[in-house]
Amino acid sequence: MFEAKLKSVQCLSMAGLHHMAYKEWGAADNPNVLVCVHGVTRVSDDFDAMARALAADYRVICPDVVGRGRSGRLRNPQLYVIPQYVSDMVTLLARVLANNERQSVDWFGTSMGGLIGLGLASLPGNPIGRLILNDIGPSLEAPALQRIGDYIGQDLRFPTFEDGARFVRDVSLTFGPHTEAEWHKLAADVLRQDKDGMWVRHYDMGLAQPFRSATPESVAADQAMLWNSYDAITCPTLLIRGGESDLLSRATAEIMTQRGPRATLVEVPGVGHAPTFVHDDQIAIVKQFLLNK
Repeated sequence: MFEAKLKSVQCLSMAGLHHMAYKEWGAADNPNVLVCVHGVTRVSDDFDAMARALAADYRVICPDVVGRGRSGRLRNPQLYVIPQYVSDMVTLLARVLANNERQSVDWFGTSMGGLIGLGLASLPGNPIGRLILNDIGPSLEAPALQRIGDYIGQDLRFPTFEDGARFVRDVSLTFGPHTEAEWHKLAADVLRQDKDGMWVRHYDMGLAQPFRSATPESVAADQAMLWNSYDAITCPTLLIRGGESDLLSRATAEIMTQRGPRATLVEVPGVGHAPTFVHDDQIAIVKQFLLNK
C-alpha cells in the first residue's frame, strides 16, 4: 500500500514569497510523473484514491494551490489568479523534475486545476505530455460561475464538524452520488478548527476578491484568452464532462473536440460539476487514457 509524503516548495509572487505544500505518492525515482490539481475551494487530498490507484505506475504529485489547505496565503488576494498559479506550478515542476531523465509530466486538473494545466500546456516548451481536463474549458456558464462565486466568499463558522460537513455536502451535491464515508472525507479534507474551536473551511477567504472584481468585459476577455491558449495546445488531451454539468456545457465540450488539441470527450453520467474520481469506474477512465498509450 502506497502512502503519501508531505513536502513543500517555496514560490514567488509580486507580494513576496510563499510556500506551496504538496503530496507525493509512489517511487521518487519513477520517471513517469502525474500532477493532479484540484478545484477552486478543494485540496490535494481529493486525489488520495486516484493517487493510490496510480502510484505503482506513476510518481503522483498533488499540490495544495496557494491559499488552500497546507499551503501559504498570498499577501495580496488579487493575485489569486491563474497566471500566479501557473508560475507556482513551474516552480514545483522544476523541483519535481530536477533529476528526471524524461523532463515531462502528465497532468490531471479538476476545474481550476484544469485551467492551470490548460495555461501551462499552451506555453512553448512546456513539459506536459498528456493533459486531462476534468469538467472545465475556455467558455464557462455564467450562472454556475455565480453559484461558485457566491459560496467562496462566505466566511462561515460551524460549531460542530457535522454542521460544517452538512454545508460542504449541500454545496457539493453536483459531485454526484457518494457513500456516507466518502461524503465524510470530502468534508474532512476541507474543514479545520480555528483557534476558537469553530469549524471553518480550509482556505483563504481572499480567494473571493478576484471573483468580486470581475466584470462582464473582463470575463469575456478572459474567455477569449483561454480559447487562444486552448488552440495553442498540441499534446494529447482528454476532456471529461459531468453529464449534468452546469459549468461546462455540452456545446462547449463539442467545440473543444474540433479545435486546438481536438480533445477526446468522455461524459460521466449522473454527475454535474465535477466528477470526483474517487470511484473505480471514473479512475478507470484516467488509466485508459494514461496507461494505454
